[in-house]
Amino acid sequence: MHPTPRPARGIALLLLGTVFFVLLDATAKHLARQWPVPLLVWIRYTTHCALMVVLLGPRLGHRLLATGRPGRQVVRALLLLATTLCIMTALGRMPLAETTAVAFAAPVIVVILARPLLGERVGPLRWVAAAVGFAGVLLIARPGGGLSPAGLAWAGAGAVFLALYQILTRQLSTSENPLTMLFYTALLGSLAMTPWLPWAWGGPRPDGLELALLLAMGVFGGTGHFLLIRAFREAPASLLSPISYAQLPIAALFGWLAFHHTPAPEAFLGMAVIAAAGVLLAWDSRPRQAGGG
Repeated sequence: MHPTPRPARGIALLLLGTVFFVLLDATAKHLARQWPVPLLVWIRYTTHCALMVVLLGPRLGHRLLATGRPGRQVVRALLLLATTLCIMTALGRMPLAETTAVAFAAPVIVVILARPLLGERVGPLRWVAAAVGFAGVLLIARPGGGLSPAGLAWAGAGAVFLALYQILTRQLSTSENPLTMLFYTALLGSLAMTPWLPWAWGGPRPDGLELALLLAMGVFGGTGHFLLIRAFREAPASLLSPISYAQLPIAALFGWLAFHHTPAPEAFLGMAVIAAAGVLLAWDSRPRQAGGG
């Protein structure tokens, strides 16, 4: 039996979750100035995993690992790990707002991959939205815009991995426990990065503030994903998906406050175009009423 929808609560949880995701990205960008990205990724996932074991392990026990589709859980977790590696590397080379905006092209890429990977029919409105979304990315990545080509490439790769992660999440969400899915991403992210520690370990000895920031990445990431799961339990995806684009102005605000960066007018326009494409996709994906056409 499904709980009674509470749209206002779902929206509030989603908005709070986006703040935690921006905090994660801003913290990673700050730390990437002097710490290797693989080390940051390992700390992010290991802290997240430890929190889930401590907070949920006593209550859920082995159910945290109980899944009927272990292979797909592993692939999904590795796709999110690849996304994190790409986005954190891009953040070391590009401003926060622009990196976030390019990553938000993922729903547009999902449209392109939905037919071959999900067997979904893609109507003309979705193709229009996809074209609009890529136009927004081109506005941000325009020649002469001053953004790092390598940073754009890393952010674009992150968007592709994120799209594949979202597709696999859609496939698993109908049969898998959301907390189990969340735990697999944390556990496998930590395990996959552990062998790289001898090569990734470096940077100065952290002081108290930097150590707190390193550990905070796992808290920010885990909390953000948990709030996202709770939000989609309270309200339908068709309502929440457009609101998730609030992360773009939040990222621009944090980029200005923390790094004194203001995107160019063309970049702001590109963000608005990407958000408009996402809203159009969400509108086209909304459930149709019987007899409503």
